[in-house]
Amino acid sequence: MSRAYPSRPIVAVGAIVVKAGKVLLVRRGREPSRGLWSVPGGAVKAGEGLREAVAREVKEECGIDVNVGEVVEVVDRIHTDRNGRVRYHYVIIDFLASWRRGRLKAASDISGALWVDPRTMGDLPLTEGLAGVVKKAVNLRRGN
Repeated sequence: MSRAYPSRPIVAVGAIVVKAGKVLLVRRGREPSRGLWSVPGGAVKAGEGLREAVAREVKEECGIDVNVGEVVEVVDRIHTDRNGRVRYHYVIIDFLASWRRGRLKAASDISGALWVDPRTMGDLPLTEGLAGVVKKAVNLRRGN
């Protein structure tokens, strides 16, 4: 199934990875949301479990291993073209995760990766709704 103009929504995962109080953000290198900062993630492969997909996507995009925790949020990301046709439609399950090992290195499908203090990440151009999901994840991690 094509990601652009799909016949149905694509199931995807995202990882809110925390290390020493900072959150991992990646700058999208492809559409949708090219150039915006988000969390690592991507489409789930057929036969792949959700947590397995989270760990794989973080490893592929950032070169690190993570421990995958609980679901933080489920969001729709629907992008339409100028004619109102659905160009992209993802249903994204965002998981809380923690850094386990590895050195951060951006892969070819992202144009940057960095650890950011959640209190200052608003200074970056973020994907829609990201700040709220990260805040919720940080609160879950703290037990709030």
